[in-house]
Amino acid sequence: MRLGVIADDFTGATDIASFLVENGMSTVQVTGIPKTDYQVQADAVVVSLKSRSCSAGKAVADSLAALTWLQNQGCTQFYFKYCSTFDSTAQGNIGPVTDALMDALGQQQTILCPALPINGRTVYQGYLFVMGQLLSESGMRHHPVTPMTDSNLLRLMDTQSRGRSGLINSSVMDQGADAVKSHLHSLKDEGIRYVVLDTLNESHLLTQAEAVRDMVLVTGGSGLAIGLARQWMNGVPHHLPATQAGAPQGKLCVVLSGSCSAMTNRQVARYVQQAPARSIDITRCLNEPESYAKALCTWVMENISGPLAPLLYATSAPEVLQSIQQQWGATASSEAVEHLFGTLARSLQQQGVQRFIVAGGETSGIVAQSLGIQAFHIGPAISPGVPWVKSTDHPISLALKSGNFGDENFFARAQTEFAV
Repeated sequence: MRLGVIADDFTGATDIASFLVENGMSTVQVTGIPKTDYQVQADAVVVSLKSRSCSAGKAVADSLAALTWLQNQGCTQFYFKYCSTFDSTAQGNIGPVTDALMDALGQQQTILCPALPINGRTVYQGYLFVMGQLLSESGMRHHPVTPMTDSNLLRLMDTQSRGRSGLINSSVMDQGADAVKSHLHSLKDEGIRYVVLDTLNESHLLTQAEAVRDMVLVTGGSGLAIGLARQWMNGVPHHLPATQAGAPQGKLCVVLSGSCSAMTNRQVARYVQQAPARSIDITRCLNEPESYAKALCTWVMENISGPLAPLLYATSAPEVLQSIQQQWGATASSEAVEHLFGTLARSLQQQGVQRFIVAGGETSGIVAQSLGIQAFHIGPAISPGVPWVKSTDHPISLALKSGNFGDENFFARAQTEFAV
């Protein structure tokens, strides 16, 4: 075991696992913190937590427990993986978790690299951009749990952590790995605890990975994994069976969407023109959860034999979401939807559904947990950072999509390009 990843949500975990596999590392993703005696045989293992939007205290406790398990697996480098849009608030959870991991590993410095250029996430002069827009001007400013109203990663980190942040800019990146290493050492001497790395392209990611190859703890989105995997597996043949082991199986499929991101809204709008679709009624979720879930399950099975799978979605535009939250409360409405999707997943599995396409980190987490999945084999990528995965102990395949990932035709492509 070489690399241990602690991911703060389920879709983020599959995102980084996909890049590790594509770049040569055999990878297994585990759901939650495994039992002490649970062993994994792979080059890398990704622990998927649900720590992005819980309390900072719980996020820290879960992350430290994951770290202990990864250390027992023999990992020598650790990667705290968060969203490429740096989803966090002034209270955390990125800062507190990073500090806790640094303390546990005895580290005085780490890096912040949320960038994923292939999906339009870049960093310039310490500012995070999404598809050419500043983070604070993107759809993330309307996020219901972690609204991102600042784009400066140094400020964002300093407000929620114990140390100071510094920057290595793109001109240094263009000079190569040795220049980056030199600047890291200089910033460390100045007492800089967290170093933001400018990233404009994949070449910068490869440079960064070479520079931090021996750093015990790194933090970021999934992009840095491209270069780190290549560093670890330099000269080692690619593990093609790892991708094949995660290839999707089963014919009966359903699409469940709980994300309210801008891209998921477009994906849902496209898909409702192609396949049977039904919007989730929050009132019925709250007032008659069991009977409503049963009715939706019946509807899915009545519409599952067509060329494209039926869609159930709680996805809505920002103004609609705001109205729902004002009427029912943000926590109550989101928990009701999560409970509904979890109940539905179990019921549909009992009806023979083996393929689940799920949009949204929180929704993906509850679906995976409800299906009793302990670990995944990582399969072929549908879009960058979104692979098919297959349970190691159940005949179930899932596509777990982070809210803003994928193209507008993602839901249909996931089925037509990977038909059994």
